[in-house]
Amino acid sequence: MYDEKTEHTYDRAGFGAPVRRGQRPAILVVDLSRGFTEPQWPTGADLTDVVAATARLVEAARRIAAPVIYTTIAYDPAEADGHAYAWLDKAPGLRVLRSGSELVDLDPRLPREDRDPVIVKKGASAFFGTHLAATLTSLGADTVVVCGATTSGCVRASVVDAVQSGFPVLVPRECVGDRAQGPHDANLFDIDAKYGDVIDLDDAVQYLGGLAPAEVAS
Repeated sequence: MYDEKTEHTYDRAGFGAPVRRGQRPAILVVDLSRGFTEPQWPTGADLTDVVAATARLVEAARRIAAPVIYTTIAYDPAEADGHAYAWLDKAPGLRVLRSGSELVDLDPRLPREDRDPVIVKKGASAFFGTHLAATLTSLGADTVVVCGATTSGCVRASVVDAVQSGFPVLVPRECVGDRAQGPHDANLFDIDAKYGDVIDLDDAVQYLGGLAPAEVAS
């Protein structure tokens, strides 16, 4: 997708150094709700493969007792119908993500457990207006592995805020998805250059498997 000139430009600017990988990772699953993972909804796409890949990563996290945090976007009627959020004026299609509707339910194919927090957010970033940073700090997380949808929207925004909040970020490429390939590819390139490491799912699973449960859960 990108030619040698682009690669050289980024290398010359000093982008693309690898992030440090900590001993206490947390998994952040951004907005893999039915309104995004099922193609029958106007806001959605067929993210079956992304859900399956994320489920594999979550199961790997379970084996070392790493925390798993989910997010979903949901608006009450006053928020959805009003102008409290400028984002909804720009992207009015998101007004269908109403509290209590099936669109904001997490995809049932995800292996969520009752102990896994679900953060309801109103903006693109999982950090904006939420207690996510405090939760990660209280859990002792030193690395955030980000999955979810969409790559060009809420995933990217969450990755940027995660690194700005002091957390090294890993993004398994199979665990994120978008409505179109172009924005997906462009944002993975930019994330990998500036904000986190875009890695293969096998690499992420191997990383988790190399950690002892006591190092994460203590």
